[in-house]
Amino acid sequence: MRFVRFLQNGDEGLAIEETGSLTGLLAGDTRFPGRLDALIATGADGLRQAGAILRTGGPISQNAISYLPPFTQSKKVLCVGLNYRDHSVESGYKQPHYPTIFARFTSSLIGHRDAIIRPTVSETLDYEGELVAVIGRGGSKIALDSALDHVAGYSIFNDGSIRDYQHVTPQWTIGKNFDSTGAFGPVFVTADELPPGCRGLTLETRLNGKVVQRANIDDMVFGVASLVSILSQTMTLEPGDVIMTGTPSGVGAARTPPLFMKAGDVCEVEIERIGTLMNSVEDEVVQGSKAA
Repeated sequence: MRFVRFLQNGDEGLAIEETGSLTGLLAGDTRFPGRLDALIATGADGLRQAGAILRTGGPISQNAISYLPPFTQSKKVLCVGLNYRDHSVESGYKQPHYPTIFARFTSSLIGHRDAIIRPTVSETLDYEGELVAVIGRGGSKIALDSALDHVAGYSIFNDGSIRDYQHVTPQWTIGKNFDSTGAFGPVFVTADELPPGCRGLTLETRLNGKVVQRANIDDMVFGVASLVSILSQTMTLEPGDVIMTGTPSGVGAARTPPLFMKAGDVCEVEIERIGTLMNSVEDEVVQGSKAA
C-alpha cells in the first residue's frame, strides 16, 4: 500500500495512492483511521485495515492539497553518512567500518512540493537523495536475519545540507538541521510492495532536470537489514523511527566547480517503485525587527 499525508483547506488528511490517484479522508471524518505516526504501531494488519477504510473515502485532487512528510512525530530520525563507497571517496573520507550516524530533528522536515530554504547565512546548500526505512515493530538487539521484519516500509528523503555549517564542528548535526531543509515523501510504501530491503532498486537525483546522482540501493555499504540490526544493539528502536540510509556520489560539494542549490532550482529524488520527491528552492526571507 501507498499512503500519503496531506493538508486540504487547513485540514489534515490521509489517502491511499492507487494507479496514480488518491482516495482518502480528512481527520474530521468519523471514519478517519488515524495518522500514520500512530498507525505504524498497529502492524501490517492495522495498515491494511486503514487502507481499506481510506478506500471508502472520496477522490483527493493532487492539485488541491499540500503534501505533508509521512511522519512528523518520530522519536528518532537517524541519518547514516558515508554509506556509499564512491561518496566517501568524493568527500575525502576513509570508508568507515561502522555506520556514521547523526540525528535530524523533525523541525527541519518538509513535504513533497514544499520549498527547500537556502538560509541567509550560507550559499552552500547541497542535495542528497536517500532511501528512508521506517520501523514498524520495535526491538532491541535485533538479529540480522530478522531485521527486515521490523521495517514497515519505505519512503524518500532529500537531506539538504549546509556544507560550511556541517563542517564547522566535528559533528555534522548543525549543518543537517537548518529549518526547511529535510524533504520527506511524497509517499510511504509498505514493505510488502517492494523487494526486501529495497535491494536492486535505482535511486536518482536530478537538479533542474539534469541527473546528478544515480546508484543502485545494493551499492550501500550497510544495507537496510544491517543498519536496523546495528542500531538496535545500542538503542531500542520504536515504531515510527525513521532511518535515512545515506546518499551516493555526485553531491554538489564534491564537484569542480561546486554545484550548490540556489533560489529557482528544482530538485527531484526518484527511487524506482517508490516514486519521486520534488522540491523547489527558495532563499530565506528574514523579517526585519520593528523599532521600539
